[in-house]
Amino acid sequence: METIKSLNKWANAHTYYPLDLLRVALGVFLFIKGIHFISQSQILFELFKPLRDFGGVMLVIHYVAPAHLVGGIMIAFGLLTRWALIAQLPILLGAILINFIGVMNIGNLLTALIVLFITIFFIFYGSGKHSADYYLKMGY
Repeated sequence: METIKSLNKWANAHTYYPLDLLRVALGVFLFIKGIHFISQSQILFELFKPLRDFGGVMLVIHYVAPAHLVGGIMIAFGLLTRWALIAQLPILLGAILINFIGVMNIGNLLTALIVLFITIFFIFYGSGKHSADYYLKMGY
C-alpha cells in the first residue's frame, strides 16, 4: 500500500496533459475494440480457433468484450485505472500469444505490443492528476 501511495505522489507531481491524453486515448481504443468484438463476434471465434483444444474459449470470449468496454471507460475517465489496466493484461498477453499459436499478423502483434507497453506504464504511473481518482481523493 505504501508503494502505491509513493507512486501516486510521484505521478501527481509529474503529471502532464500529453500523458493524460494518452491515457484517455488508450481507454477509448479499448472501448472501441470492445464494441468491435461485440459487433463482429465471428472474428473473435476465428481468432480463438487455434485455442479450441485448450477449453474455456467461451469463457474467454465473454471476458474480452466486457473487460474492454468497462475497462476502456474507466481508463478514459481515470477511475480505478490500475485495476482496470490489470484486468486488461491477460487479454493483451493472449492477443500477443495468439499471433504465435495461430497465423502471424504483424499489424495485430505490433498493436498488442504497443498497447501492452502503454498499459504497463500506466499501471505504474497511475491515472494522474487529471482523473476521476484524483478528484474523488481530493474531495472536489
